[in-house]
Amino acid sequence: MPYQPTVVGTRYMVAAGHYLATQAAFDILEAGGNAVDAGVAANIALGVLQSDMVNVAGVAPILIYRATERDVLTITGLGPWPKAATLDLFLNEHGGEIPLGLRRTVVPAAPDANIMALDRFGTMSFGDVAAAAIRYARDGFAMHRMMTAYIEAYEDNYRKWPENEAIYLPNGRAPQPGECFVQADLARSLQFMADEEAAAAKNGRSAGLKAARDAIYSGDIGQAILRYHRENDGLLAEEDLSSFQSTIEPPVKRTFNGCGEPIEIYTCGPWCQGPVMQQMLALLEGFDLKSMGHNSVDYIHVVAESMKLALADRERYYGDPNFVDVPLERLLSDAYNAERRSMIRPDTAWPEMPPAGDFGNDPGPAWMAAQNTSQDSPPMPGDTSYVCAIDKDGNVFSSNPSDVTWESPVIPGTGLCPSSRGSQSWAVPGHASSVAPGKRPRLTPNPALAMRDGKLVMPIGTPGGDTQCQAVLQVLLNRELFGMDAQEAAEAPRFITHSQPDTFAPHTAYPGRLTIEGRIDMKTGDSLADKGHTVERLDDMTWKTAGVCLVAHDLETGILSGGADPRRPSRAMGW
Repeated sequence: MPYQPTVVGTRYMVAAGHYLATQAAFDILEAGGNAVDAGVAANIALGVLQSDMVNVAGVAPILIYRATERDVLTITGLGPWPKAATLDLFLNEHGGEIPLGLRRTVVPAAPDANIMALDRFGTMSFGDVAAAAIRYARDGFAMHRMMTAYIEAYEDNYRKWPENEAIYLPNGRAPQPGECFVQADLARSLQFMADEEAAAAKNGRSAGLKAARDAIYSGDIGQAILRYHRENDGLLAEEDLSSFQSTIEPPVKRTFNGCGEPIEIYTCGPWCQGPVMQQMLALLEGFDLKSMGHNSVDYIHVVAESMKLALADRERYYGDPNFVDVPLERLLSDAYNAERRSMIRPDTAWPEMPPAGDFGNDPGPAWMAAQNTSQDSPPMPGDTSYVCAIDKDGNVFSSNPSDVTWESPVIPGTGLCPSSRGSQSWAVPGHASSVAPGKRPRLTPNPALAMRDGKLVMPIGTPGGDTQCQAVLQVLLNRELFGMDAQEAAEAPRFITHSQPDTFAPHTAYPGRLTIEGRIDMKTGDSLADKGHTVERLDDMTWKTAGVCLVAHDLETGILSGGADPRRPSRAMGW
């Protein structure tokens, strides 16, 4: 029996990483808004309700399906390094590290991406969709267990900056579950954006939305951000903010043929890790996974080794396509993955990250020499959240809003911690995601969408850093290969490989490490160890294995099914 029931409906459905964000999005759908309006409302609300790991001024990659046009598009929602950020700066002044603090800041992209989505594809005002978030910040909400755990885990970091400490350690400690948590400055910033919109709305909806956006990129909030950077040796400058704009791009698409009826998988581009999951599926097409049995020894071994191979290619090749040549067509091709599949040995696990594919472009010795390894237990992932929504017309919104508040300072008086996503770059010559002025870090958040033409539309995604593609892969296979419903697929026990360098600085790898949840029995774990995996058992239903949400729309019956991972405070709601 599932831990919580599958939510079903026939009109609309939303699933999000916190139940009050789900409520905010559902209320927008009830008020007549579409999936984009609802998704943006949840994105902003998550920046309040999970502000330890989602920032209103962070990142927000977005994937949208338009039912009438029957097309899929992405909004990048990831900002670049400031123009003053050079590789030499981090090599000479920081010893080749991306240090904690202000110098991790890249241009905040979430406000621009969310407002662009509203303007181009939504129907409502910023003030309307931000109303719930403003209320949650101004009046407070009941602190939840996971946020308490994260604040406690990073308490020393929060104490590095007075503003962070004042907000997240009131009364000298982390707020405990059930205590009311208020973020008054954040409420004022959101309200200011709404007020700026209202003042400009006489010139039309788009003018109002632009005014809300400009509050961050050229107005009073932006000036406060820039002033703090000038006074504290930061890198962000006026031109970095004023010149920024997210882009609308086609998705990466690949068809998975390994579960009977083909299913199309859509992700954002290789400026994030999204296509890695498509390569994992491409590798797995050569195995009869169903006959192995769900979470059997052979199944876990083959899936884990496929994940290692794809993540090795991510480490070698993925980066901002405006700066590096990402050979994505080849990485996702049948021929290449047939070659890579031959590296999976049925009885022997790779003891570390396997070598990446060799396309003849040597990155130089510094790339490999820079990798850190550890035999300790992998820590909780630096994290994010997720929301997906489907409206009454069949439009879809899928997004991963993110950015933490324990890596860099909150800007005084704003409640905002502009994107510290620079932690996902490398100060390493030759690395595909090395630092460069105007270059985007390689992002872990990666919303996805699965489709069968005329039969199924299914947005899916998760928080979890480097566990994201691994968790979504397993949930997709649970549903499409083993016939689980949305909730069962999200709840089934998971396993995670950690052989690859962590995308978050200091980029530590845990060679051979395979973590498995408690419902995977001891005998299975022992047999995996016999194959060479360094098996570490986790508590059951731990948030260390991500927190997948999904909504499945059966286009033939019209039934919507929502799944929300009980490992985290996520919920689905529909009608």
